[in-house]
Parts: sequence; C-alpha cells; structure tokens
Amino acid sequence: MTDKRWIRTTALIIILALVGYGINYWYRLPKYHDGEMAQPFTATLADGKSFKLHDLKGQYILLDFWGSWCGPCRSESPALVRLYAEFQGQTFKDATGFEIVSIAVETKKDRWMQAIQDDQLSWPYHISELKRFSGDIVTLYGVREIPTKYLIDAEGKIVMVNPSFEELYTYLDKNRIAE
Repeated sequence: MTDKRWIRTTALIIILALVGYGINYWYRLPKYHDGEMAQPFTATLADGKSFKLHDLKGQYILLDFWGSWCGPCRSESPALVRLYAEFQGQTFKDATGFEIVSIAVETKKDRWMQAIQDDQLSWPYHISELKRFSGDIVTLYGVREIPTKYLIDAEGKIVMVNPSFEELYTYLDKNRIAE
C-alpha cells in the first residue's frame, strides 16, 4: 500500500469512527432537557399499589432509571441511599419534600426485588414494567441507557438531566429551608 493510500484509508477510518461515535452519542441522549415539563405517567408499584407521578406534585422528584443487572447503576445505590436519607422529609423553599422514584429496566421480577433489598433502597416508589427498554415509561422518557436520572421540581418541570450526585446535593441543599 502506498503512503498516500494508507493516509487516505486511515483518515476515512477515523472519520467513520467519529461519525459513528456522534450518532451513538446522539442516540443515547435522554429525550427531555432542562426546562421541559416532565411527562405524567401511571404505573403499578412493586407492592402492587397504583401510582401516578402527579401524586408527588409539590415535591422534588428524582426519577432514577436503573437495572439490577447494570453494574454502574448498582454502584450508585449507596449514593442514592445517602441522598434519600439526607433530603427525604426536608422542606424546601419551593417544594414540600423530596422523593426518589426508581424505574427499573428489567425482565426478571425476582432479580429486581432482590436488588432493592440488597441495596437497601428504602423509598416506597419502585416501578418496573418488566419490558426492559420497551416499557411505556422508559419509552416515554426516551431512556436508551442506564443509569439515567431526571430531577423534577415542585411544578413538574425538569430541572436537571443526568446530574452528578454533587450537583444534586448542591441544588437540593441550596433550596432547603434550614431547621
């Protein structure tokens, strides 16, 4: 292979790789962005009770899309537990409380329930349609990779998409009413 042909071939491979990376990145972006209204949904909780996202209006809500089979999701569990312990039951300047709604991207109920227990996910709002990435809620929110998180304010507006735990702590702490 001549030097010019090798350079052109290498350049073409690099360009195709970058285009592929860009398409993959774009495809995996969550459907909604900061400032958009969260989409309402109704679901059945793990304990069999009916749940409407609207039932939590007036509170900060962290929608956490995760899976028992997802290593990065499970490694975030201790941070989620600490976040919930810190802010659950608190009052905020513009919200009456804080809740986490976990939406599991699953196909096996027993693995999902065991992960909730093993990771000590103590909040009451656990949902899974057991359809992995084709569930109605997952599709509604355009979730194509997990973990994915949406922080929703008291009015139902998305405040942050995929925030870090540091960003969550800072935002919630800034808006908390000191006791």
